[in-house]
Amino acid sequence: MNAPRPITLLQPARIAFGAGCASGAVLDFSRGHHRRALIISTAALSGAARALADALSGAGVATEIFLEPPFEPTVSSCEDLRRRTHAVAPDVVFALGGGSVLDVAKLAAALHDRGEPISHFFGSGLVPPRRTALVCLPTTAGTGSEVSPNALLLDETAQAKKAVISPVLVPDAAIIDPELMRSLPPALTATTGIDALAHCLEAYANLSAHPTVDLHALEGVRLIAANLPRAVADGNDIAARSAVALGSLYGGLCLGPVNTNGVHALAYPLGGEHHLPHGLSIALMLPHVVAFNCSALPERHAALARALGAPDLGDDHRTAAQLPERLRALLAACRVPMGLARHNIPSAKLPQLAEAGLLVTRLLKNNPRPVSRDDAVAIYQAAYSA
Repeated sequence: MNAPRPITLLQPARIAFGAGCASGAVLDFSRGHHRRALIISTAALSGAARALADALSGAGVATEIFLEPPFEPTVSSCEDLRRRTHAVAPDVVFALGGGSVLDVAKLAAALHDRGEPISHFFGSGLVPPRRTALVCLPTTAGTGSEVSPNALLLDETAQAKKAVISPVLVPDAAIIDPELMRSLPPALTATTGIDALAHCLEAYANLSAHPTVDLHALEGVRLIAANLPRAVADGNDIAARSAVALGSLYGGLCLGPVNTNGVHALAYPLGGEHHLPHGLSIALMLPHVVAFNCSALPERHAALARALGAPDLGDDHRTAAQLPERLRALLAACRVPMGLARHNIPSAKLPQLAEAGLLVTRLLKNNPRPVSRDDAVAIYQAAYSA
């Protein structure tokens, strides 16, 4: 084995994990340290937000709640949240929700006391030091945003997803309580879980893969593949919820040091151009990009196939070739409606989607195989007719 390349691992200073841990972990973080808290959540989670606010208020922390719209965030909606956060002047922000809530809360905490527009910070390493504490409590499993340095927004002008990536966006604490995920509907349980699986899978089959991340990535694939259908079938199966949440946490830990590859790159235009939810976009593209990739890095794709339950056929290429079908079977077991045509994506738009996907070079540089324009069009065509 060659010496691994240098790598920097960034994660929250405090990670609490386990069913029922949320209230105690929130109090442990804030008691005696903060005076004014802001909870950013959604109307669907207002009860959980109020319970956290009551616990904080009982500990002497003045608390306000902002309930944000449930759809994926835009630059303008995040700018509005920034302004309102500035007016509250919190010394700690708690983000309670799915990836969209976590992303905008991370940006609000980091930028509410700055004057520059959010567009100034698109890219990597451009955010100045954060002066407001930040705690993320995910209610999906999920985007991994609670431990990642990333935040994604829809730029309405460009009709494209854009990223702010900075160590400053890594929260001070992540609190992963599977009890907060019980009410997540089956369809969202499925697509957010597939997103988490893709984080792990793409980080493992990646030109920038690293042994310190491989451990999380491969185990995350195994945990999610084995337990996601159970969590979809019964949202009160807390053992399955916990396993998927742990896999999602592992996926989030992969995002900073390694990140994803062509699956996410080609999925982004489905959200930016056609406003499909992020997890669904990932699910629609996942088996088709993997089918394109799996002849490259055969040893790694074979390991992923085995993590999804495929038999070892004694040859990495043959074992790896089972991976796309294993992913299709998992998507079917989770009842994800496949096919771009089924989601009203016009076939005439496929070349345009390919052009947009090829612009996501920060992820495509990690892909096991180079992706040409013709390759991208062929992948979208396969996803269209699935």
